Amino acid sequence: MSKTQRKKEPNIYGTLPKALTGITGLDEITGGGLPLGRPTLICGEAGSGKTLMSIEFIVRGAVNYNEPGVFVAFEEKSEELATNVASLGFDLKTLQAEKKIKIDHIHIDRSEIEETGEYDLEGLFIRLGYAIDSIKAKRVVLDTLENLFSGLDNQAVLRTELRRLFTWLKEKGVTAIITGERGEGSLTRQGLEEYVSDCVILLDNRVTNQITTRRLRVIKYRGTVHGTNEYPFLIDEEGISVLPVTSLKMANQVSSERISTGIKALDVMLGGKGLFRGGSVLVSGTAGTGKTSLAASFANETCNRGEKCVYFAMEESPSQIIRNMRSIGVDLKKHVDSGLLVFNASRPNLYGLEMHLVAMHKQIKNNKPSVVIIDPITNFINIGSVSEVKNMLVRLIDFLQEEQISVMFTALSLNTIVNEQTDEGVSSLVDAWFLVRDIEFNGERNRGLYVMKSRGMKHSNQVREFVITNNGLDLIDVYLGPDGILTGSAREQQMLLERTGEAIRTNAVGRKDREILRKRQVLEAKIASLNSEFESVEEELNKVYMEEELKKQILEKNREEVTRLRRGEQAEEESKTSRKK
Repeated sequence: MSKTQRKKEPNIYGTLPKALTGITGLDEITGGGLPLGRPTLICGEAGSGKTLMSIEFIVRGAVNYNEPGVFVAFEEKSEELATNVASLGFDLKTLQAEKKIKIDHIHIDRSEIEETGEYDLEGLFIRLGYAIDSIKAKRVVLDTLENLFSGLDNQAVLRTELRRLFTWLKEKGVTAIITGERGEGSLTRQGLEEYVSDCVILLDNRVTNQITTRRLRVIKYRGTVHGTNEYPFLIDEEGISVLPVTSLKMANQVSSERISTGIKALDVMLGGKGLFRGGSVLVSGTAGTGKTSLAASFANETCNRGEKCVYFAMEESPSQIIRNMRSIGVDLKKHVDSGLLVFNASRPNLYGLEMHLVAMHKQIKNNKPSVVIIDPITNFINIGSVSEVKNMLVRLIDFLQEEQISVMFTALSLNTIVNEQTDEGVSSLVDAWFLVRDIEFNGERNRGLYVMKSRGMKHSNQVREFVITNNGLDLIDVYLGPDGILTGSAREQQMLLERTGEAIRTNAVGRKDREILRKRQVLEAKIASLNSEFESVEEELNKVYMEEELKKQILEKNREEVTRLRRGEQAEEESKTSRKK
């Protein structure tokens, strides 16, 4: 990126042109880099990282932004400097051969200054100007300023020459870094450089409880808004990483998408859909309750979806976790081999809290996971107070929410005031809280899981028995007996008693049904017999009635016949018949 291109970029922090440093986090803190074409002072005690930061400024400018740079060293020779920064992955010899950077060592001998009695920087200007013009440098570093003025005691001359130096650098139009050692009661030994510099950055390397933490603070920055807090920074094989920790506006976007926890029964307790993507969840409980198993199941489910997970292990090594989880049917090794699961194991005492935060920030930025697991967070109590741990986790959660990354914390609960406070402090930060507790009954120790809270979703308010099997994790409905909640063998015994009682009731109901059936059959038989008897009687009665009717008809016919005979109707008929013949 050229100087012209950078000027065209929008700058939300102001109109001051800036030069990107390429140092992770520093450009964000300074609102776009160091002042373009102006000098910046980096001061600090010995070992605070002044030289490394300035050499990275030169290298990143040459490699990333095509801006050649000149590094003038008053202490280390070119070969020594190249050897020292090779561990950071910077190949100074190759860059010098390609004329992207130029390293010039200038030896200052105080005795020579004392002999002549004069001090003039004109020779430095000529030598530095030649170096700048030879590679058309855009960036310059002078390391360190104390050596340049080591033989000068006259404050008036020192002030004059110092102003000449800063003015000359501005006239050359180069973006310059000047390093200086911290003085007593002032930022530098001379106490003048911070006043003539447009930007002043203070590096600090402090030790607390035998743990070293490096911090950076922008003391002043003319013409622009900048971060004013102290920021931890890390020096590792990839250079310097600074963590901005000012995301306190709580303006992050949220997602309504739900992701599975890896345990179907637990998803059901959360309304059947699991957790919100980009949310945070705390799993707390005493030792041996299965917190790591829950975290591993969440990681396994994430990788099964084809998403990436970063697992920060604070107690066990990755090989231990992989071996232990294999016993419950969770194969994490295949995800490690595929690159979807990345372990980062370290003891809390390795760094201070801020340095752990920087290291986590860097791992997350490099791997770009969708899920992060920290197991457990309570180990941080060994290196910081409850309020410091909470403050660190607030920063981490803010960063993860901004990146829409889901996070699961595990926390060890003990019967101590400190850990109870830690649990309460952390639980107030997260979106969901699962509590796993021991349930002791009838000489057995079993596990129960509670959903203490789950923001933004319906969730079960009941306790479930948490079971770890060879085939994974499961949640089982608990039984309420006369003595309270029943789990384990007591639950199985209660279930057996209930099944036995059900069988007895079923058998009793069966007997009653059969007795009723028999009685029904007897009654139906009696009804059929009575019906048959009624039909016989009815038929007999009908027979007598029909016979009486028939007799009545015959008697009526005979009566009519006798009547006709009496009237002579029969003789008349016979007479008519004979005449016809």
